[in-house]
Amino acid sequence: MSAVRFRLQAFSKRKSNSGSTFAFLFFKSNRYLGVAAVSTLEAMVPLFDLTRQYQTLKPEIEPVVLAQLESGGYVLGPVVEEFELLCARELGVGHTVGVANGTDALQIALRALGLRAGDEVITTPFSFYSAAEVIADLGAVPVFVDIEADTFNIDPRAVEAAITPRTRALIPVHIFGLPAKMEALRAIAKKHDLFIVEDCAQAWGATLDGCAAGSMSEAGTFSFFPTKNLGACGEGGLISTNSAQVAEKCRQLRVHGQSRRYFYDEIGYNSRLHTLQAAILKVKLPHARQWNASRRRHAAHYAGLLGDTPFVLPVETPGACHVYHQYTLRVPAEVGRERVMKTLSEREIGHAIYYPHPLHLQPVFAHLGYKAGSLPVVERACEEVLSLPIFPELRPDEVELVASALKSVLV
Repeated sequence: MSAVRFRLQAFSKRKSNSGSTFAFLFFKSNRYLGVAAVSTLEAMVPLFDLTRQYQTLKPEIEPVVLAQLESGGYVLGPVVEEFELLCARELGVGHTVGVANGTDALQIALRALGLRAGDEVITTPFSFYSAAEVIADLGAVPVFVDIEADTFNIDPRAVEAAITPRTRALIPVHIFGLPAKMEALRAIAKKHDLFIVEDCAQAWGATLDGCAAGSMSEAGTFSFFPTKNLGACGEGGLISTNSAQVAEKCRQLRVHGQSRRYFYDEIGYNSRLHTLQAAILKVKLPHARQWNASRRRHAAHYAGLLGDTPFVLPVETPGACHVYHQYTLRVPAEVGRERVMKTLSEREIGHAIYYPHPLHLQPVFAHLGYKAGSLPVVERACEEVLSLPIFPELRPDEVELVASALKSVLV
C-alpha cells in the first residue's frame, strides 16, 4: 500500500443523530490496529474539546491578539521575552528559550549540549516519534530500552545496562504527565558522565519532590501543541535550562546560527516561538495550575469509579505530581481492547491508543536490529493501553458516562 493511499484510508467520518464523529484508524494489511485520534464535539463525550477552554478565555485572549496585531510586532520581541521570563519563574530555572515547536526544542537542546554524529542516546520506545527522530537526524544513534510496566516511563535499570563507551546522553520522557525516576537517572548520568534532556512535552506543571519537570537536568523541552496541558492556538515549544551558556547557544541556533546580525557561526534553524502564540500563552499560563488540578480531580473520579474492575489504572509514584496529559489504562487480554473500543465508539465516546506501535519496531529503525520480543514490557503495553477523555473542562457526568460504558463491557 502506498503512503498516499494509506493516509487516505486512515481517516474516517461517521454520521449519527447527534452529529459527526471523526477518528483516525490505522490498518496494516487490512487489519484494524486502533483509534489514534478523536471524536468531534458532537460526540457524547469527546476525547478533548478545545472550544470549551477558548470560550472561557475569549474575553482575555481576543484583546491581546488584536493589540499584538495592531502593534506590528510579529517576530520575537518583548512579548516572547516576557513569556520566557514567566516560564523560567514558573519552572524554577535560570533560563527558557521559546522555539517553534516541541520537536525543534529537542533538536536545538541536543545541539546546544554538544551531541555529535555517532553518539548513542538512550531513550524510551514508548512515546511520540520526536525524540528518536531528532537523535537520528543529528547523526546520533537512538538506543531504546524497556519501560516500567506500572508507570510506562523508562526503566533506570534498563538504562544502566545499555550504556556503552559511545553513550553520550539520556532522554527520559515524562510520559502522560508522570515524571520519570529522575534521581536514579541523574545518578546514572553522573556515574557515566552523560547529560540528560528531559522530554516534558506532556508534563507542563508536573513535579517530583517539589522540582518542576524540566528543571532536573541539563535541559528540558516542552511542546505547546494545542492539546497539551499548556497549549497554544497553533504550534510552539520551549527549552529550559540553568546554564546561561546553553541558553545562549539555543537562542543562536533558533535564528540560523546567527551570533549577531548577518554573522553566522554555525548552521542553525529558523525556529522562533511566534509572537502571537507567546501572547496567547501569556494569557493561559496563570490558569495552568488550575487546569492541572482539574485533570487530577478527573483522574481521581475515574479511579473511584473503576477501582474495582479488571482495568489496570494509572499509578502515582512517591513524591510525584502526575498532571494527566492522558488518562491511560490497560485493558487485560481477557477483557479485550477491541471489545472496549467498539463499545466506546457505539456510545460516541472519544478514545485513543497512545501508542499502538513501539518505536524500536518502526520501519525507520529496522537497521538497528530490534526484533519483536526485544523489549517485552513496552510491546505488551502497546497491545493493552487505551486512553480515555481527560481535559480540564470535562464534566463529572461525562466521566461517569465513560466509566459506565467501560463497566458495561464486563457484564
